[in-house]
Amino acid sequence: MSAEKEMQKRTQNLTDRARKTREGRFNEWDYLIKTDPEMFEAYQNVYEKGLLPGKELPTKYRELICMAILAFRGSREGVISHGLRAHRLGATKQEVLEAAETTIIPGGAPTFRTYLAAVEAIEEEDKKASAVKKT
Repeated sequence: MSAEKEMQKRTQNLTDRARKTREGRFNEWDYLIKTDPEMFEAYQNVYEKGLLPGKELPTKYRELICMAILAFRGSREGVISHGLRAHRLGATKQEVLEAAETTIIPGGAPTFRTYLAAVEAIEEEDKKASAVKKT
């Protein structure tokens, strides 16, 4: 197999792996896969170790932890993305809300408000799912 074909195969495998484990935007990841697949693969390994199911801690709780850190950093988009993923993995809206409430003391009101964006997004997703079921 030519080096170019091998690179295409590797790029496709990395892209498939990313899409399997992540949701949301991929522009940055697609760019990194094409320009530096070794770096992407190293990052993906860390991502999978941190956010995929572990020995004891379910993935939905890993996502809630990730959300708290992203909320503290002010990443509304990241909080929403991980919040929706946590919800799809079984976290209830109430669990996400209580996790948000937990952030108010160590993170302050801005962290809490950022986290609440995920609760609103979950509510919207649930409304859309209900509307589809009714039709």
